[in-house]
Amino acid sequence: MKTKWLLSSSAVVMGFLGLAGTFLPEEISKILGIDPSPVTLILLQIIGGLYLGFAMLNWFTRSSLIGGIYNKPVVLGNLIHYIVVFFALIRQLAEQFHFVYVILTLIYFGFAVWFTLVMRSNPFSKTVK
Repeated sequence: MKTKWLLSSSAVVMGFLGLAGTFLPEEISKILGIDPSPVTLILLQIIGGLYLGFAMLNWFTRSSLIGGIYNKPVVLGNLIHYIVVFFALIRQLAEQFHFVYVILTLIYFGFAVWFTLVMRSNPFSKTVK
């Protein structure tokens, strides 16, 4: 399985979200219709920092052997993140429809499925016979 593509694309998506959350918290709160209070802005910046950290983790492990027991903490961390946020977005869509939520839900669903497949795969299944 091509895990380099998975971790690279995940790093780019998380890096983009992290930079946006870190440097554009007021604009994000206005787009989503959230009150841009100081608490909301600092939480968006903290979340942006978390996304940047995850993006760096994915970027620097993209060339490593991944799957099965190899780099399991990286795969599990990403899998849990994508599943939890996917369900949170589904819940939010049930309450309030917003085009941004739909796009993010589809992206998060795709990554959740992809990381699940990597978690259950064997990185040596095609190389060693």
